[in-house]
Amino acid sequence: MNNVVWTGAWVAERLGVELVGDEKLSDLLGLALRRNPKRAHLLVSNVLGKHVPQSPSVVYGYGFALGRRVRDLLGAEESRAAVVLGYAETATGLGHCVADGVGLAPYLHSTRRPVPGVAGAGGFEEAHSHATSHLLLPEDPDLLAGSGPLVLVDDEFSTGNTILNTIRDLHSRYPRERYVVVALVDMRSAADTGRLDEFAREIGARVDLVTAASGTVRLPEGVLEKGQALVAEHETAGSSGSSVSPGFSGSSGSSGSDALAQPRPGRAGRVELGWPRGVPDGGRHGFTPGQRIRLDGALPALAARIADALPDEARRVLVLGFEELMYAPLRLARELEQVVAAEVRYSTTTRSPVLALDDPGYAIRSRLVFPAHDNPDDGPGERYAYNVAGAGFDAVVAVVDSTADTPELHAEDGLLAQLAAHTPNVLLAVVPSYVPGRPSTERPSMLSEPLRGPAFSSYAPEDVGWLLQDLSDVTLEAPTEEREEAIQSGGAHYAESLPVEYQPSAHYQELFHAALGTSAARIAQAVGAVTELVLAERSPRPVLVSLARAGTPVGVLMRRWAKDRHGLDLPHYAVSIVRGRGIDANALRWLAAHHDPADIVFVDGWTGKGAITRELADAIREFEEAEGVTGFDPEIAVLADPGSCVRTYGTREDFLIPSACLNSTVSGLISRTVLRADLVGEHDFHGAKFYRELAGSDVSVDFLDAVTARFPDVADAAGAQAKELLAADRTPTWEGWRAVERISEEYGIHDVNLVKPGVGETTRVLLRRVPWKILARAGAGADLDHVRLLAEQRGVPVEEVAELPYTCVGLIHPQYTRGATGADGRAVNA
Repeated sequence: MNNVVWTGAWVAERLGVELVGDEKLSDLLGLALRRNPKRAHLLVSNVLGKHVPQSPSVVYGYGFALGRRVRDLLGAEESRAAVVLGYAETATGLGHCVADGVGLAPYLHSTRRPVPGVAGAGGFEEAHSHATSHLLLPEDPDLLAGSGPLVLVDDEFSTGNTILNTIRDLHSRYPRERYVVVALVDMRSAADTGRLDEFAREIGARVDLVTAASGTVRLPEGVLEKGQALVAEHETAGSSGSSVSPGFSGSSGSSGSDALAQPRPGRAGRVELGWPRGVPDGGRHGFTPGQRIRLDGALPALAARIADALPDEARRVLVLGFEELMYAPLRLARELEQVVAAEVRYSTTTRSPVLALDDPGYAIRSRLVFPAHDNPDDGPGERYAYNVAGAGFDAVVAVVDSTADTPELHAEDGLLAQLAAHTPNVLLAVVPSYVPGRPSTERPSMLSEPLRGPAFSSYAPEDVGWLLQDLSDVTLEAPTEEREEAIQSGGAHYAESLPVEYQPSAHYQELFHAALGTSAARIAQAVGAVTELVLAERSPRPVLVSLARAGTPVGVLMRRWAKDRHGLDLPHYAVSIVRGRGIDANALRWLAAHHDPADIVFVDGWTGKGAITRELADAIREFEEAEGVTGFDPEIAVLADPGSCVRTYGTREDFLIPSACLNSTVSGLISRTVLRADLVGEHDFHGAKFYRELAGSDVSVDFLDAVTARFPDVADAAGAQAKELLAADRTPTWEGWRAVERISEEYGIHDVNLVKPGVGETTRVLLRRVPWKILARAGAGADLDHVRLLAEQRGVPVEEVAELPYTCVGLIHPQYTRGATGADGRAVNA
């Protein structure tokens, strides 16, 4: 680190500031200027991994070595009883490295991010920081209550006010005999040097200091005013005559050496880390030695996934952490450094504004500016990444926690777009945000992994994981009339058996293919619109969970759109929901154990009157109350919402979706789901069958491929449609439900559950039930060809109605159809 020009020379020459002390001090520190009413100059560490990209081995090595010195100071016995506390935001990673060096010490860092439901164990102010309020939020309320040594870690020890305030606050509640203060540099003035000993005598405890280097900054009289004037001068000079300012107003995106590089539209590729379950993202709520061991064991695989995602030609790679999230990115970077040929560097973003100047004698040569992207408690604001632009990185791996994986991160002026303006390759790696109190039940580990094709379903294994159990070897089918007889006479639930799978005639198959040919583009546009809505409003990285089985082809198509248009490889699962019994609770447990519930987006094909929409909302509420797991959003995303039951949809037109024409042969050869006590145990997923014997009639993949082929043709239209929907009032009116109630009364049925509105639901009535009659809107065209054919084959009358909010409605009447089912899934008696 022997710089030809010291990176503090520019400030030193203009302000008369002197850095005096250990010989290696100038290797560890540079100087910069910032707008701060208390201290205009900033000591910029070259080995902290915050403002200056550095080898991750060097960054980790400094912290670990300080930890080893603490262990030597305390001895083996006291080291085992120690707790290490680091300071947000700059020392969260340093403190964790120190804890690693101490050995078996648990680690906690302060935070500026409040976490709902987590009680604070203390707080304090930092005098000269840009953002001052610190919170202590340990998951274990007794973490700081022990009598062993407390090791406090900050990047620099200057006045000592921050650390002394912390010790005073904690000592009043949890007195102990020994404290150790650790910092990279001891920069106390002569006046402050004796304060530590005086403070130790005041509280009656021993306070030691361990640092890598020591010295002081000599400040001439009036340096604060001079520094503020210098900042104002360069801020003004940088903004005059250019729309891009190298000063503090960051709307332009960058400054310094790359001041004229404008953000260009670009998408970050995403690498799935496979972060080990139960290991926190850092020390915000505590990090135990056992968790450290688990992380150590997982790191080679985590780094290998990043290495595989990097382009072969990458020669200089930056792993960029996120504000307080310093340790996890550092460990990933250090491991990556061991397995790739490229030069790896590490730094992190920050909320601290610093003047950037492109001069070799100045520590901050460039700056990227972007909006905060973790919904901070103090409101929106600017965030910064220093010395990234113009540094020659041909790949940047941005590592954030899932709380920060928000639309702001992915916005046109967001961090990823700013990075894309300065490097040809940007990867995003998301570490799940650890939330204390989320149940760590053993039940999910008892659940099976998702079933996948070709062993279960005709879909490709990456298309969907079925959170179901395979009941293919169990005979569950009965002729429709016999099945309904059993339901009515015994009060059986419809989900306890299966109808015999409808075998389409040659004429009906021709209708399916004709309908697919004419509607593929309309379906593709609706798929694109609803997927764009989900990405914009629900989550930039959603986990698609389709309601088996009608929702599953739509989920696969949404996954394909996200991959085709955005390069996103979205997880997709299919789960069972049963009217009257709700969604499969074990599937929800599995999802909560493997994903953030806030990222889950439930997907269905279409809405009829909205019964499943209401069923899902009730089921999620009951599940969260029973399990203590929160965050699931019951709002369903659908291709078509003719009933106006949801906010997230591709269209509200009631048109033929060809996947409604068939049963298993357009749904991966999977049956409707089954829930029966003798087959589905307490810890089992609901069941379904894989009809391998119907492979000759299977058009599941044909349907997907036909729609996917139209994606390029409808991309612009889908994008425009999504923008219109985003700007529109999409509040559900439940118009369909009111229409169903009216029809139920007008036709003397008196039960809304026996009225099946829309093309999709009417098709299901004709394929699965013994319907009474079909209502068709007068003038409905080819969208109803298949309905008319099915009705003719079943001997069901089709009645044209002048004013009908749906294209068609299927009616079931218990007076004419035995075993018609009501809201609870059981028989409705006339």
